[in-house]
Order: sequence, then structure tokens, then C-alpha cells
Amino acid sequence: MAKFDKIQVLQKMGETGMVPVFYHKDADIACAVVKACYDGGVRAFEFTNRGDFAHEVFEKAVKFAAKECPEMAVGVGSVVDPATAALYIQLGACFVVGPLFNPEISRICNRRLIPYTPGCGTISEVGVAQETGCDLCKVFPGDVLGTKFVKGLKAPMPWSKLMVPGGVEPTKENIEGWIKAGVFCVGMGSKLFPSDRVAASDWAYVTEKCRETLGYVAEARK
Repeated sequence: MAKFDKIQVLQKMGETGMVPVFYHKDADIACAVVKACYDGGVRAFEFTNRGDFAHEVFEKAVKFAAKECPEMAVGVGSVVDPATAALYIQLGACFVVGPLFNPEISRICNRRLIPYTPGCGTISEVGVAQETGCDLCKVFPGDVLGTKFVKGLKAPMPWSKLMVPGGVEPTKENIEGWIKAGVFCVGMGSKLFPSDRVAASDWAYVTEKCRETLGYVAEARK
């Protein structure tokens, strides 16, 4: 069962403005990354559903976070079907993210008041997703659509809450561009977790990079 409900999760995402996106087949490494992000100020973490037995790693990460990172909302990404969404919800996912919009996933998530953030590539997709209860939609692929898409969508639909992964970098200029365009939060993956740093277990680097990025978000919002 999810530790935090829809309102609490969206508040965490909105207040911090950045959601790390990560996958690793080694549960110990996944847990270490969750803790490093938490120490850096992150309060919503997306574990990618990728690779064999990813749900087993996720289960361990959720249990770890419950003890070591009490205010962390751990969710799952890359979900494309309701069965997979239900599996992760049963394992404690606080939110579900996908690369596409599947209305059946909305039904599954709404039943438990768990936020579903589908990937949308057109304004119409965002509109339909909102009709099914998706309070936060993912602009995907972000690096293709860019900040102009966000500005263009927000003009006629200013109530829209948008998350963007892809095309996001932990730099002041990049973060400022997305925040000023109007996104609710950004998602960030490999730029926060360079493979060489992960291999070296340099968790202090991850913590500092998260803290630095959250600082850029806060500054851009002023």
C-alpha cells in the first residue's frame, strides 16, 4: 500500500520541483542511490521498470526507503499496462509514470488515489488524460518537444501541471528554461547518476548534485 496519497505526492513533487529517475539491477545500489538523493533534499523518486525482476529490486527499495528515508515517496516509471501498474501498486508505489497514456492505468490508479503521470506528446493527449483524472502529465519526449511546447500548451490550458524528463540537465540555464516555461517539475536520470560515479559508489557526488539542482529550481521560481 502506498505510504503517501495523491495529494501528498503531488505536493512533494511540486515543492521540490525535481524527481530523479533511476534503475539498477542491484538492489543495494538502488537503495544507496535513493538515500543519496534523499540526503540531497529529494522527496519523490522514480524507479524505472526496466530489466528482469525489476519489481523485486523496487520492493527492496521501497522497504529501505520506509525506514531510512521516511518522507520519500517512491514511484515507478516506464509502465505501459494496467497489470504492471497493479503489481507495483501492491508493492507500495506512491505514483505511476509511463511513456504513453493508457486510460486503463488511470482506472487502476484512481481506485487507490495514486497519481498516474502518463507520457503525452500532444495538447489533445494531455486534455484527454486530464479528463481521466491525471493531475500531472509528462511531456514526452521532452528533448524533442522542448520548452516551446510547454509554453504553447500552458497558454490555452494554464491549469495544466506538467513534468518533463528528457532534455533536462543539472545546470542553471537548463533548469531555468524549463521552470520559466511553466513546468510543475522536471525528471532527471543519467545526468544525476553518471555511470562512473555509481560504479565508484560516490554517493556524496549524487547527494551534492541533487542539492545543487534543487537549488537551481528554487532560484528559477523566484
